[in-house]
This record gives sequence, structure tokens and C-alpha cells, in this order.
Amino acid sequence: MGISAQTLDALAEAITGGSANSSKPAIGRYRSAWHLERFMQDAGHAFTLSGGSRVPTVRLFLDELLAGHGGEAAISRLVEQVADPRDFINEPERHQAVLAYLNQYLVYDDAELVMENRRVRLRKLGAVSTVINAFATKTMALNFEAVRVEVDRALESAARDPPVAVTAACVIIESVCRSILAELRIEAPAKRDVEGLLRAVQEPLGLHPSRSDLPALLAADIRQILGGLTSVAKGIGALRTHGGSAHAAEIGQPPVDARIARFAIYSASTIALFLVETWERKQRREENQSIAEGAGG
Repeated sequence: MGISAQTLDALAEAITGGSANSSKPAIGRYRSAWHLERFMQDAGHAFTLSGGSRVPTVRLFLDELLAGHGGEAAISRLVEQVADPRDFINEPERHQAVLAYLNQYLVYDDAELVMENRRVRLRKLGAVSTVINAFATKTMALNFEAVRVEVDRALESAARDPPVAVTAACVIIESVCRSILAELRIEAPAKRDVEGLLRAVQEPLGLHPSRSDLPALLAADIRQILGGLTSVAKGIGALRTHGGSAHAAEIGQPPVDARIARFAIYSASTIALFLVETWERKQRREENQSIAEGAGG
């Protein structure tokens, strides 16, 4: 994880609260000279303004800090400190604004700020999702280009634009279903939303809850899981309708946060990975059957 100059610019704005002469609202808390020195002292750094302008002086200090021994770790701690929720106990909406502001830059450094057990942590982007990694790798191997584009879009948008990520999460499932239908040479259904597309692939893939060839001991459990597949997909579709990028633009603010966006992406990727692996299994069975029939003839 490298820290870019643009991220350092954003961090300087967040630490200082911006220029005193600016007409724009402060990013997070506005800190006077004394508060800036105290902020840096609490982080273990000796810092004085010495009559200089607040924002440029802090920005220069960040450059020097990054260039020193252990600089990236020191900057990472400052990023976490400036977004400490304890500084915004009476202004939680301002805290969310700070997280969103910093994350829109950090995403380009392959990093993100997240809440973990009431603390803010800076971590590598997507570090917790092995499902997404597996799914992305699978779509690359199968050359599902449209699907891979939506995976990339979702991951890039989760922190900086959650409504866009929610929309992309839904499109991931839709794209996988369309790709599978195309591979199976089955015409897409008249209702081409996520629910309609998922139902269209369930029958040819043997994933419909009503199938009667399930082992007696596991039948009820498998049917419940297959029914849940549709329920979760419908939920993601509804979230796209009410909290996706189109609706967010109408009401003027993001109705979902990065946490919900990531949850939608993880859920969509899990469903999509299962569909792709089921399609692969079907292909292998048909190929083996064809080989066996050819050998028998």
C-alpha cells in the first residue's frame, strides 16, 4: 500500500479542518495552531507552526514524515487518528463525512478506513474477501468479460461511492446469469431484472428448490438454501432500487454507507461464484458423458 500525494493533501485538509479563509465547510474538526500541535503530540510527533500557515505547514510535515524511517506506518496512524470516532461523539454525521472524504482518496492507494470494534482501522482494500478474489479469478478464467468489469467497478466504488457499488453488486448477479444463459444458448427471460434472470438459470443448472432428486436426509436443508439464494438476490435487487446510484442521485445524498455496500458485494459475489461453479460442473458432466458415448459407439 503506497500513500499518494493526493492522499497526503486530503489528510492535511482533514487534520487542519481546512483554511481559515476558505468558504467551504471544515473537513472534520477545525484545529487552531494549539490544537494542531496537541494533535501531533498525541500521535508522538514534535510539531510547531512557528508562524507558518496551517495547511501548507502540515502538508510539508506529512511529506517529511513519510520520507523518514517508518514513514508509511506513521502516516497510517495519523489517518486513523484524524478519523477517531471519539472526536465526533456528538456529531456522528461529521465523522461519516470524514471517513467518506478520506476513503475517496485512499481507494486509489488500494486502502480503506473501516470501523472495527468501535475503532477506525486503515487496511488494504478488500483484504477480508476471499470470496471476491475467488470469484474474480473464476470470471477471468472463464472469460466472462462483462462480469469482471462489474466486479472491478463494485470494488472500486465501495468506499468512495457506496450507491454505485450497490448497483454494481446487483449487476454482478445479472451479468453472471446472462453469461450462463448465453453459454447454454437459452434466450433471456422477458423479465430481465435480477430475480427474473436468476430464476431463468436455476432450472437448467438444477438449482430450483422444487427439484425432486435430492437425498432424503438433505432435501429440506438444500431446498432451504436454494430458496434463500433467490431471497438474497431479491434483497440485493431491492437495495439497488432504493439505495443504488440512481435513487441516491434523486434524493441528493448516499442512503447507504460503505459497510452496506461491501455486504451487498460479498453477498452478490458468493451467489455468482456458486452459479459459475455449478455451470462448470454441468459442463464437465456433459463433456464426460459425450466422451463416454463416443467411446461406446
